[in-house]
Amino acid sequence: MSSQNGDHNDRMAGSPQAGLSERRAQLNRKLDDIKAVEEKTARKSQSSSSGYAQAMKLSSEFIAGVLVGAGIGWVADEWLGTSPFGLIVFLLLGFAAGVLNVLRSVGVVEQQDAKIQREKDARDDRS
Repeated sequence: MSSQNGDHNDRMAGSPQAGLSERRAQLNRKLDDIKAVEEKTARKSQSSSSGYAQAMKLSSEFIAGVLVGAGIGWVADEWLGTSPFGLIVFLLLGFAAGVLNVLRSVGVVEQQDAKIQREKDARDDRS
């Protein structure tokens, strides 16, 4: 009779352990799902904020070029007395400088010193 009680107690002791293990496994799965969602959200917000930062940088470089050109043109017109012509010419030059700054920032146009260095390195490698 004691063996039956021992078997029954063993089953009762094993049952809570199995239940706890099962609940712990469920909790771990839920935590893993929550972590995956949080990581995805963090990556998405990081990429969008870096995109906004890049857009602000490029737009400010373009606007700065246009404003500097317009300012120089206005000062030249006041100093030389050539009312709209200096403003128009330097505004167009500022626009071109702004576009060039944006292209340099994006990497489409290489800066002259970097281009010369790259060509020099290529010649040294051939020698």
